[in-house]
Amino acid sequence: MFKRPRRDVPGLNTTSTADISFMLLIFFLVTSSMDTDKGLPRQLPQPEDMLMEQEVEIKKRNVLELQLDAADRLSCNGEPTDYEMLTQRVEEFVANRLDDPALPEKSEREVHLFGRIRVSDRHVIAVTTDSLTTYNAYFQMQNAIVRGYYHLRNELARSRFGHAYASCSQEERDAIALVYPQRISERTTSPGLSEGERIEGDKGQK
Repeated sequence: MFKRPRRDVPGLNTTSTADISFMLLIFFLVTSSMDTDKGLPRQLPQPEDMLMEQEVEIKKRNVLELQLDAADRLSCNGEPTDYEMLTQRVEEFVANRLDDPALPEKSEREVHLFGRIRVSDRHVIAVTTDSLTTYNAYFQMQNAIVRGYYHLRNELARSRFGHAYASCSQEERDAIALVYPQRISERTTSPGLSEGERIEGDKGQK
């Protein structure tokens, strides 16, 4: 009987396997697209102990009252409306192009890149929501408001700088935000509970 000689299987060199895996990981991280959540930028109110209580008298003409009830019904100054119409109402209210005495007053100020210009810095959009209002309805309402501001800012950017607001530099955006600042007051009502209110200014909303 003849016995076949045993052959040893050569070992596999895995020295560079870790390097190859690391390079592939970097490749996929660089070339892959990752979804990002989008939302509405808002500045939270300061703690109560940091706020000074101050009564501010606001003329009725300077206030646009919006309300979302427990059934997600939207109204503007007591009249039923939808989100598309709300965007138009916000544009007309904030801009007041014809100096309508029923719409917000304007102030004349010196603004960087614009010089002496009339700005809409006295208006307030007062939002009242019910504690049972759904987040979807609240988000759509806020989106409609922001869209109105964006249309005004985009129009101003094109007329003054020759390009869209999205293409503006930070310096140009800051100047435009002084002409059309976002001034939104929010209040939530709940049966049997006290009302909570917060006022949002311009910081973090440009």
